[in-house]
Amino acid sequence: MSSPRNIVEDIVRRAKKASFIMAKANESAKNRALEIIAQNLVAKHKEIVRANSVDISNARKKKLSSAMIDRLRLNKERIEEMAETIMDIVNLPDPVGEITRIWKRPNGLLVGKMRIPIGVIGIIYESRPNVTSDAAALCIKSGNAVVLRGGSEAINTNMVIASIIKSSMKMAGLPEDGVQVVPTTDREAVLHILTLEDYIDLIIPRGGEGLIKFVVENSRIPVVKHYKGVCHIYVDEYADMNKAVNITVNAKVQRPSVCNAVETLLVHEKIARKFLPIVGKELKKHGVEIRGCRRTAGILKGIKRASEDDWYAEYLDMILAVKVVRSIEEAIEHIETYGSSHTESIVTENYTNAMKFLTEVNSSSVMVNASTRFSDGNQYGLGAEMGISTTKLHAYGPMGLEGLTIEKFIVFGQGQIRE
Repeated sequence: MSSPRNIVEDIVRRAKKASFIMAKANESAKNRALEIIAQNLVAKHKEIVRANSVDISNARKKKLSSAMIDRLRLNKERIEEMAETIMDIVNLPDPVGEITRIWKRPNGLLVGKMRIPIGVIGIIYESRPNVTSDAAALCIKSGNAVVLRGGSEAINTNMVIASIIKSSMKMAGLPEDGVQVVPTTDREAVLHILTLEDYIDLIIPRGGEGLIKFVVENSRIPVVKHYKGVCHIYVDEYADMNKAVNITVNAKVQRPSVCNAVETLLVHEKIARKFLPIVGKELKKHGVEIRGCRRTAGILKGIKRASEDDWYAEYLDMILAVKVVRSIEEAIEHIETYGSSHTESIVTENYTNAMKFLTEVNSSSVMVNASTRFSDGNQYGLGAEMGISTTKLHAYGPMGLEGLTIEKFIVFGQGQIRE
C-alpha cells in the first residue's frame, strides 16, 4: 500500500502536468466542462447523498457539534444549489488572456499586462463538501489545476463529488488530472503537500483559525489566508439613524457565525446618547449581548463591560462589542489597532467623512452605508469565491476568478534593440 507521501507526490505531479493543458484551454471548453459537471452533480445526487450519509453517521459517532454536522450535510436541494453556483461561474467572463493595460514607451515599444492562470493551486479546507465543487469550478474556469484536501469528516462525500467532476472533465475533453482530491485523511499528507513548492504554486486554506495557522507555520509555498474577521461598523456623527440601526442589526444578527458579521460597533460621542438606546433595544430583541466601554455602559444600563480582549474578539455569536469614540480619527485608529483587515463600514451622510474612511481604512473591504454581510464574492458579482484574503499579496478581499490569475508583462516591438 502506498504511503501518504507517495500518494500526494503522484497526485501533484499529475496536477502539474495537467496545469499546462488547463492554461491553454479556451473559454468554450472550460464552460462546457462546467456545464457537464453541474448536470452530473444533479443527475447523480443520490450517489452523493449516500456517501454523505456515511460521513454524517461517522460525525455523529465522533460527537461533532450540530453546527458542524449541518455544514457537512448535503441533500438534493443543496446539491442543486452547488450546480447553480457552477452555472453562475459559467456565465462570468473568462479572465485568462485579458490585456488589462498597455502603454507606449519613447522607443516605440508597447508594454502591457495580460492575465494568466497561477498554475496548480492547493486548497486545504474543513467540513463543507460544497467547497469541493466551488473550488474546482473556479479553478477550471480560471485555467488552473487544483489539488483539494478536505477534512476527514467529509472524505466519502468529497471522493464521490471528485469522481463526478473528473469524469465530466473527460467528457468535455479536458484532463481529468486537472482536479485532484487527496484520498487519504492522514495528517502526514497535508504536511507533505505544504512542502511541494516545485509542483504547487499557491496554497489557500479555508476553515478555522487553528487550521490556517497550522498551514502557515508549515508551508514552503505562498499562502493566501485570513485568520479571522473582526469587522467594524462606525456610526458617524452625521449618520442617518434609521440606516445605522438597520445596518448594525443586519450585520450582527442575520448570520452571526460567519466571518463578515460585525463584531465591534464604534459610535461617535455626538450621536451616542440618542443612537445607543435605539440600537440597543433592537439588538436586545434579537438576543444580542452587548459588551460596552465605560461610556457605553453609562448610557446602556446593565450591560457587561468590555475588556481589552473584547476589542480583538471574533465572537461568531450573538455578542457585540460597543465603544463610544470622540472622532472619526479615533474610530480609524481603533480599527487599525484591533482589526483583522477583513471588512469595515461607516454609516454617514457626510461625503468628506465617507471618503476619509474609504481612503484611510486599509481593510480588504471598506464600505459606506452598507452591512458588512455584503463582503462576499457572490454578493460582489464574482460568482463563487475561493475565500477572503486578508494578506496583501496578489489578491485582497473575496477571491473570485481574477484572484486566481496573475499578470505577466507582454511587449510588442518592431525590431527595437537596446543601446
